[in-house]
Amino acid sequence: MERQRDIDRLYQLLENLEETVSGKQKLKDCTGYMDWPDRGVYIFFAPDEYRDTGDQLRVTRIGTHAVSEGSSTSLWDRLRTHRGAMRGTYEGGGNHRGSVFRKRVGEAIVDSEALTEEYPNWGSGSTAKRELRLDELEMEKRVSDYLRDLPFLWVNVDDEPSAESQRAFIERNMIALLSNYQRAAVDARSDEWLGHHSRSEKLRESGLWNVNHVDEEYVPAFLDDFAAAVEDTQSL
Repeated sequence: MERQRDIDRLYQLLENLEETVSGKQKLKDCTGYMDWPDRGVYIFFAPDEYRDTGDQLRVTRIGTHAVSEGSSTSLWDRLRTHRGAMRGTYEGGGNHRGSVFRKRVGEAIVDSEALTEEYPNWGSGSTAKRELRLDELEMEKRVSDYLRDLPFLWVNVDDEPSAESQRAFIERNMIALLSNYQRAAVDARSDEWLGHHSRSEKLRESGLWNVNHVDEEYVPAFLDDFAAAVEDTQSL
């Protein structure tokens, strides 16, 4: 009952955040010229799945950036990496070796359609030569199409890069709260959710495009910190 109550509170805060920023965005409509906060937490939603208790889209991925001391990665840097390339050699695609989100979505597509022979190196290594990236471009484009159509919100949390940052605290606990891994499912995922084809048991069972923190207990007090961050967030 306590977890259900806290999930309901989180979704109410997300509704408040959506009003504050004048609605959800999609990566296909976003550019670096928008007034993004330097640092924050982003929340992606499944575009075609709703909560059990109403008409709210359910959360499908939570993330942040710059959690290593000294990192200069901005919120838009991270979102742009998920979005992929809009021009150049890899136009329409991207680099899944620089985005775990892209990697996991691509894995699920590859496995769901038995495309392992076509993409035997998907997810292998942290870098790849131009020839391999061109071989994988069509799958990268499919991943981009999927990710660019996910509605998302963001919240301003402008603290210094650190594993102990408030951004990391909010991200970790939001994932732990929403994860259905090894516990009674709340807002169960539809049979059509692509994540069911993931190679990761934690991802499949959590119902999130996350692996880290899905098996942890959450600290309810993070909701107070998230509420304060919502108050500090402004529209783009």
